[in-house]
Amino acid sequence: MSLKINYLDSKKGSIKNKAIFVHLDTKISAFKGNFDRSINQKILNFLKKNKDTKENKITSLNHDFDQKLIIILLVKNNNELESEKLGAKFFGFVKSNEVYDIFIQGPDFFQSKNSNISFSSFVHGAELKSYEFNLYKTKKKNKIINFNIHNIDIIKKKQKLDPILSGVNFTRDLVSEPGNILHPDEYAKRLLPLKKLGIKVTVYDKKKLKKLGCNALLGVGQGSVRGSYLVTMEWNGTKSKSKPLAFVGKGVCFDTGGYSLKPARFMEDMTYDMAGSAAVVGLIKTLALRKAKINVVGAVGLVENMVSGNAQRPGDIVKSYSGKTIEVLNTDAEGRLVLADALTFTERKFKPKLMVDLATLTGAIIVSLGSEYAGLFSNDDKLSKQLLEAGEKVDEKLWRMPLHKNFDKLMDSKNADMQNINYVGGAGSTTAAQFLQRFILNKTPWAHLDIAGMAFSKYAGALNSGGATGYGVRLLNKFVEENYE
Repeated sequence: MSLKINYLDSKKGSIKNKAIFVHLDTKISAFKGNFDRSINQKILNFLKKNKDTKENKITSLNHDFDQKLIIILLVKNNNELESEKLGAKFFGFVKSNEVYDIFIQGPDFFQSKNSNISFSSFVHGAELKSYEFNLYKTKKKNKIINFNIHNIDIIKKKQKLDPILSGVNFTRDLVSEPGNILHPDEYAKRLLPLKKLGIKVTVYDKKKLKKLGCNALLGVGQGSVRGSYLVTMEWNGTKSKSKPLAFVGKGVCFDTGGYSLKPARFMEDMTYDMAGSAAVVGLIKTLALRKAKINVVGAVGLVENMVSGNAQRPGDIVKSYSGKTIEVLNTDAEGRLVLADALTFTERKFKPKLMVDLATLTGAIIVSLGSEYAGLFSNDDKLSKQLLEAGEKVDEKLWRMPLHKNFDKLMDSKNADMQNINYVGGAGSTTAAQFLQRFILNKTPWAHLDIAGMAFSKYAGALNSGGATGYGVRLLNKFVEENYE
């Protein structure tokens, strides 16, 4: 079921089903000439009944057997995020009530000094909530919910939000694809059309990566018949030669665990082990679409962690792009190997102002934070504060977790410079981040976001309907917008 936004010339609309915004202090006289006396009385009774409510509320009054009047009660000042959540809630309401065609009277029609709402954010929230992935269903329910709107101001305001929607949904599409379709070869191809948006896309294939010495990344993918890639995406939104911001993503298109094989139960979910890379791609697309005045680079490592006669073995030692050697004690701790080369490569080549990486890196972060927060690890307090604040504003929350030199000894190897797991046990997410920090060679401000609990949801959230969430795109877009543009 999809959502379509239609802009109408008439202020009242001729569609039978209508939605109006009201406030507790709305006077019944405001409705004269819009509804008949019986409907006016029903609205008044509703307002009296809910005079003590503390939360926004949505309800439906029937005009007739085939007509609905949906009331959206505003009881507080609604910022952009609250407006988005209310729009998402409204979409869920009309969907469950099978209202497929509705005229939404803009909130300015019954404006109140005590409650406000961003109408453009309201519609944006409904669009975010309406996403569904049904590409492979042979019998599709092609029902469309039509939001019919007369509001000149919303058009310009919504144009600023549409790039975010496009970026989030592109991320969701990538994460939702099955592993047999979106393998590394196909993934790399899907990034090439981004060039049309003015993004410079460079693909480093297996041959180029081998020449560069990216053996940590290549080791993860060597068991697959598919290729392994590092893809960079550069958006230069300013003529200034300022250092770019860098975003790096883990793109393990399917993760069997390798010879350290995962249990069969829920292994099918490992198609979303590339969600960190998808968030980076969605972010770069968003910034390009909205012509962000900033220089940014995205880098994604694309591999497939499979079992074969050529797969990496536990106990193998590889030399990373940084020159540091890694003993691979567990082939299921593969994401950090991909990121190790991607981080060092990005830092050396682009010399960024800062780096943020995203990865579905550890199950341990889900044990710690569930599906409410992503884990934030950073070597820089200012960067951490900026990310935390951006996350709160878009409801993609982060919780800062510790890094400390004492954790390093848990990753030291007797046979190489380091090992890829903590053999003692405990602090699984922190030691993984501590491992990554070793590949930041020039003291670049860096943050690692472990999004394992946030990238995919078995149940619906405030702004998503379950499945791939697109987590990270809105967070990082807000981070860039408020701090670096």
